Amino acid sequence: MSGASERVWGKLPAGCRDGLVDGLSPSDLQTVLLEVSRRRAEKVTPSRVLDRWRGDRFVQPSTADPRDLVRTQARLWELLPERFAGVELSPVTPLGTCSAVATVNQNKVVSTMRGTEVASDPTNVLTLEAAVRRRAGQARVDLAACQRVVRAQAMDGPGMFPHFQLFALVSSARDTGSGRVEAEMLLDHLNYWHDVLGDDARFTFTTFSADAVRERIDDTVRPALNVELHEDPQRQQGSQYYVGTAIGLGIGDAGLGDGGFTRWTADLLGDAKERCLISCVSTERLTGISRGA
Repeated sequence: MSGASERVWGKLPAGCRDGLVDGLSPSDLQTVLLEVSRRRAEKVTPSRVLDRWRGDRFVQPSTADPRDLVRTQARLWELLPERFAGVELSPVTPLGTCSAVATVNQNKVVSTMRGTEVASDPTNVLTLEAAVRRRAGQARVDLAACQRVVRAQAMDGPGMFPHFQLFALVSSARDTGSGRVEAEMLLDHLNYWHDVLGDDARFTFTTFSADAVRERIDDTVRPALNVELHEDPQRQQGSQYYVGTAIGLGIGDAGLGDGGFTRWTADLLGDAKERCLISCVSTERLTGISRGA
């Protein structure tokens, strides 16, 4: 990516990069990029559009049957506890949502020319809304959303697409000490996912750094669950993403989703006492398992 970028900048007059990145206001930069896009679009023919439709991995339709997906979504919403407010998210979010909130490389996100980016993770976007509601005085915020997202990194393997659908939960509240609020949020999330996945659900947790939450998992969370919560001490995925504890969600050996505690609302609100738990599953994977695929 770096080599290609330098090759392109090398074709332009010196100073263009700094001028575009720092020298123009966001509105002026948007005007320039939209003009470039308009002029390039004027040269596109119907046959070239069809070629792009057939060959561009970002625009290829999913192979999932939408009727099956709708049934999965309906069940997910039906089982959702009343305390979780449903949010119908926009397909775009402010530019930098993932890189600033979740520290994800911007190259993995589809950026637009209007100061936005295509949503790549509903938990990032729900956290923005959670921060707004927390700032407005809501003691605890619990949100849910179902969203099709797009990710720009290469997807390997059959049936893998740059766009897919996730059903996500985000909970945020202020720390009350001794990991109590974290235990309450964990129970709410895990009990919901148990209702969704049934008794074949397999839940795991990994503690990346020792804190009071680890104690609450043993004396509060595990005794209150109707399914076993297995410890996965070997897990490294998400160690730079989650704070303290991460969870894995699946059925048998099939992974369906992920989650854990993050610093996101703490960073957004500038309050180290803020606690935030996220979790999500792939509706397409869940649908495939439900159909015996």
